[in-house]
Amino acid sequence: MLDMLGLDRVSEAVYRAMLADPQGGVRELCDQLGLPEPAVREALDRLADLQLLRASREAPGVLLPVSPALGLELILRRQEQELLRRQQDLEIGKAAAARAIAEYADLRPNTPVETAERLVGLDAIQAKLEILAQAVTGECLSVMPGGAQSRASLNPSRPLDEAAMRRGVALLTLYQDSVRHDPATLAYARWMTEESGLVRTCPTLPPRMLIFDRQVAVVPIDPAHTRLGALCTREPGIVASLVALFERTWQAAVPLGADRRKDTETGLSATEQELLRLLASGLTDEAAGRNLGLSARSVRRQMAGLMERLDASSRFEAGLKAAQRGWL
Repeated sequence: MLDMLGLDRVSEAVYRAMLADPQGGVRELCDQLGLPEPAVREALDRLADLQLLRASREAPGVLLPVSPALGLELILRRQEQELLRRQQDLEIGKAAAARAIAEYADLRPNTPVETAERLVGLDAIQAKLEILAQAVTGECLSVMPGGAQSRASLNPSRPLDEAAMRRGVALLTLYQDSVRHDPATLAYARWMTEESGLVRTCPTLPPRMLIFDRQVAVVPIDPAHTRLGALCTREPGIVASLVALFERTWQAAVPLGADRRKDTETGLSATEQELLRLLASGLTDEAAGRNLGLSARSVRRQMAGLMERLDASSRFEAGLKAAQRGWL
């Protein structure tokens, strides 16, 4: 109960026992609490350090417990002083950081122009995202297409996401259904939901985007080649359109903790339905896989299963039978 004041469980038990029987020695404390002598002596040292014990004036070498009203008040006062010192150090650090930012502002190669900023290079993008993540106060909307996310992208995101959620920021993230089969991405998504984040999945997603407080958005310059850079925009019309796109996709997506239910009429999952639609439109296995965040092998495996259910010997026959059954 007193661990917030620096007392561990054993030290608190020894302190309570000494308050109940101030005349008891080390041996009596060991017998009463069922603790070994080294543990009791360590607890006595801890209590002495916290000034919860003091030397007796009448019996040299004897330690007596200080009353809780006095002893705990002294501990609280010391903690308040330490907190004040840390706050002063923090303010000094903030001032130093502000001076550094002002000094290096003119040296940044990626500088904003009006309401937009073109970010070239992964380092520039990461630096901008860190600034935006620290400034967000209410909500961050994320679309993460491409299926399984690499550890190189997940690892830098974790401290930023954790800090934002601790500040009470609502994190809404969209992944593709295929991440449910990727251990690393699935573990990260589950961690987010445990920390108050909201995660949903969908068979296909719009291009990657991050929207902070519905005021600033970061999107790739070329969704097909994200390494070319990103666009950071505060243009109200663009941001509003991206928010609307996110909300439409969010409504169609399924929460991470919910099972992907199959259509009651066709018996198909949402991913299977989308796969049939993509292949029927003429896309190759590789192209359909990119849309679904799946490998070409996974596409072929799922298509083989669909052909077996349709009792089709070819994809053409499978397409005909799927259309006859109303699957397309």
